[in-house]
Amino acid sequence: MDYEHTCMIRGDGGQRIRAILDQICNKWTLLIVATLDRGTLRFTELHQQIPGISQRMLTLTLRNLERDGLVARSVFAEVPPRVEYALTVTGKSLIPPALALAGWAIEHVPHIEASRAAYETRSA
Repeated sequence: MDYEHTCMIRGDGGQRIRAILDQICNKWTLLIVATLDRGTLRFTELHQQIPGISQRMLTLTLRNLERDGLVARSVFAEVPPRVEYALTVTGKSLIPPALALAGWAIEHVPHIEASRAAYETRSA
């Protein structure tokens, strides 16, 4: 079996890659990216479209996404100030692999749920 592909994660650059994957795979990042894939949104609009996310968590996640170059933040000098968020080219490039991962999850839901049920039965 060829384990060369695992060297990307385990090798010398693995720590940097793991840090990026930790950010991308957190609970809210993909939801925010998928929501912004529909177009530019203001903070309040984004908050309304992601059920369960707190304003603080949305703010922190957006800051991290902006820092990593996945989201662009535009501030307009109006009264009150208007702030909009949009995906960058790099952020948009995350959509295809995210969809592939979601497709994998959808395909394997029955097997995973059956495995969980069997595990719970054995563990009870």
